[in-house]
Amino acid sequence: MNRWLLPIFSIGVLVSGCGKTQSDRAQYLAQAAKDDKIVADYIAANNLTDVAKKVSDTSGVYYIVIQKGTGNDIFTSSTQITVGDTGKLLTTGKVFTQTNEFHPSYVLGQVILGWQVGIPQIKRGGIVRLLIPSRYAYGPNAQALVGLPANAILDFDIRLYDITN
Repeated sequence: MNRWLLPIFSIGVLVSGCGKTQSDRAQYLAQAAKDDKIVADYIAANNLTDVAKKVSDTSGVYYIVIQKGTGNDIFTSSTQITVGDTGKLLTTGKVFTQTNEFHPSYVLGQVILGWQVGIPQIKRGGIVRLLIPSRYAYGPNAQALVGLPANAILDFDIRLYDITN
């Protein structure tokens, strides 16, 4: 009799897990639609329609090249980038990070996804503005240390000082 309990229990876990997955997926899609509308409305309200370009993937990340930069470096997930940046909440304009004279270096594959797809739009010395929906930033995870709520849509100005492969 006990040998039947494990298979029945396992089936119950699988079925209940499927419902949770569907619910999580529905929440993800609902938040994505909400974020995309906020970003699109922001672009329209701020007359950025002619300059804001959508990254050619399904991310919903928009970029505005302020200065293209120079060089022919190739970006990979292991590329080290040195940047200066200012990050704001798109919805309020509240600055949550600003590097000023400090120029940190990061491995491209270890930064938020919005940066991974947005920074390669420029070259060394370039400046880009990124409008990043929450799913390509921190998603439903609030970042209390810097004052970001869950599902924060981000607005970054990034200067790319150096690229190392």
